[in-house]
Amino acid sequence: MAESFASTGDLGEKNVSFTKLGEGAYAYTAEGDPNTGVIIGDEGVMVIDTQATPFMAGDVLRKIREITDKPIKFALLSHYHAVRVLGAAAFDPENIISSRLTLEMIEERGQQDWDSEFGRFPRLFQGHETIPGLTWPTIVFDEKLTVDLGNRKVEIMHVGKGHTQGDTIAWLPEEKILYAGDLVEYGATPYTGDAHLAEWPATLEKLTALKPSKLVPGRGDALQSAAQCAEAITQTRAFITDLYSNAQEAVAKGWDLQTLFNKCRETMAPKYGHWVIYEHCMPFDVARAYDEAKGQVRPTIWTAERDREMWGALNEG
Repeated sequence: MAESFASTGDLGEKNVSFTKLGEGAYAYTAEGDPNTGVIIGDEGVMVIDTQATPFMAGDVLRKIREITDKPIKFALLSHYHAVRVLGAAAFDPENIISSRLTLEMIEERGQQDWDSEFGRFPRLFQGHETIPGLTWPTIVFDEKLTVDLGNRKVEIMHVGKGHTQGDTIAWLPEEKILYAGDLVEYGATPYTGDAHLAEWPATLEKLTALKPSKLVPGRGDALQSAAQCAEAITQTRAFITDLYSNAQEAVAKGWDLQTLFNKCRETMAPKYGHWVIYEHCMPFDVARAYDEAKGQVRPTIWTAERDREMWGALNEG
């Protein structure tokens, strides 16, 4: 049983890595914290996911400035969650890119998500007073957008729903480097509170079809081989499938949410309990899986109040 709410007890500093994946392609990772991608072309830089606050993003910017003084042309939102987008102001990007379905989420639940995640992740929101407000895209696309950074084309694609409705990847086709956002995790528990679980496996199949040789997951180490990329996608798919299968069984048998949560704890912890933020994610994951299995297509909006109510009920049950 979780000892403290969400990640409020996770206050230790993480070791940061700034990994080179190829010429002008980097990953900023920190032991399972949300990752940031960096792509550098002749004319400028793209930052993929911008941390939770401008203060926290400042460390990413310092890493970038150690290797280039080129302007930040674009910030790309792989999806909408506060821990990934509210640091954008630190980079002063010329444009901010998102999918149309991500914009829809900002409009619908942007402030509630900010309040919710601020309560769950106090360490990630260091310097929260530096956040100027919600992060809004200036360029919105539907399915695909190609950006030229100067002799470096980046394919930006919404390939399907999964972690959220608006998940977006960045793909470097020549080097086969994939920035997957939270569609793929590595040694970290997928958060599914806003997920579309029935569609997620098919979206992962589209990523597999790209045959990436290197991959930056939403959380976890940057992956440097095709085998590791395949492993990460397979692990993510297995977790999603196990979770949703349990939820479908629960609905078919008339179980309540607590019974489903207890079943998932019993059957999934031996497989996945060692992954980063497992205890944090599971109450939110099970709640969403149960809703979707009952036919609720659109995820219920998480608020700070709903978070703690649901967390307390399930963990005390």
